[in-house]
Amino acid sequence: MPTPEPSSPVVRRRLQRQVRRDTKPELALRRTLHAMGLRFRVDRAVIPGVRRRADIVFGPAKVAVFVDGCFWHRCPEHGTLPKANSEWWADKLQRNVERDADTDRRLADLGWLAVHVWEHEASADAATRVAALVDRSRTLRSDARGEDPPL
Repeated sequence: MPTPEPSSPVVRRRLQRQVRRDTKPELALRRTLHAMGLRFRVDRAVIPGVRRRADIVFGPAKVAVFVDGCFWHRCPEHGTLPKANSEWWADKLQRNVERDADTDRRLADLGWLAVHVWEHEASADAATRVAALVDRSRTLRSDARGEDPPL
């Protein structure tokens, strides 16, 4: 189905302003994680041969963090569906959800943990959750190698 024309000039401008990275929720999470002493890579491809990128990547721990927008990823709490071109948008957003699930499966097959943070989550809460998962992953990996866990 071809992309329909935006329903108004205002909608067209809003869609043209959409950014793919460095969103406010993503920046807030990165600042909080950094303040907690965690170091990471930003906007990285983690699945070889696939054009999908994680927002925050903890490489050695094999944790990929995705900061998901409520609209674009169909948040069960805040996701909405536009009234104009609703059938096209429903298909588009469903494909996003299916792509997210496929990405999670591919990452799991490669030994990675995919973590999703909704844009509406408080950055402190999300950072605490991410930090705990990164710490757990690091511990499991060092245990598997028979090493002492990192300090």
